Amino acid sequence: MGDPLTVADLISTSTPPLQPEDSVEYGLGLLMELRVRHLPVVSHDGHLLGLLSEEMLLDAESPATQIGTLLGPAPVSISHRVHVFEATKVMMDHDLTLVPVVDDERRFRGIVRRHDMFERFARMLATQESGAIVALEVERRDLSLSKIIYVIEQNDVKVLSLSTEAHGDRVGVTIKLNVKDATRVRHLLEHHGYPVVAAFGEEEDAEDLLDRVQEFMRYLEA
Repeated sequence: MGDPLTVADLISTSTPPLQPEDSVEYGLGLLMELRVRHLPVVSHDGHLLGLLSEEMLLDAESPATQIGTLLGPAPVSISHRVHVFEATKVMMDHDLTLVPVVDDERRFRGIVRRHDMFERFARMLATQESGAIVALEVERRDLSLSKIIYVIEQNDVKVLSLSTEAHGDRVGVTIKLNVKDATRVRHLLEHHGYPVVAAFGEEEDAEDLLDRVQEFMRYLEA
């Protein structure tokens, strides 16, 4: 088992990669069979060569065109050691339904599917210790973690955990609380000038939580 914060446990080897001599016709057929929009291309010695989309295959000159001729110079991929947040960002930056995973020598290890990634992210936010989640975005110059914690804990709510992630001049702050409903904390933080960009209540059902996680990640990339 890998670190629960990395993608190591999400790697799937059930989706076969394409090879450079495969035809466009074969690639499109495999996409339809597997019901995906992207497939990795891997060399015979196991190294990642590229990632092809359905659109790239449909735009090819001929169904007989070899897939290797469609590849760009720098395939999108992630390391098996990356944090789930980083992997999610890669997927959203490139609008991918899956992303290839490679080792330090760029050998292909498998793929991580977008749906599996968001499910992991949702579980991270909803489980472990009991409590709701609030997520803030603060200008770096205005960030004071001690003040944020003080505002929350002076109102009979405890901070169970807190994490930060830089986004240029902004910092995302994710806070786990010891209460199930984050409504009061959200109002308190916004009253003190800390805008809450997302709140996840423990009692939300899994499907609704997953939708809100994806909305939050899209917000961070805006």
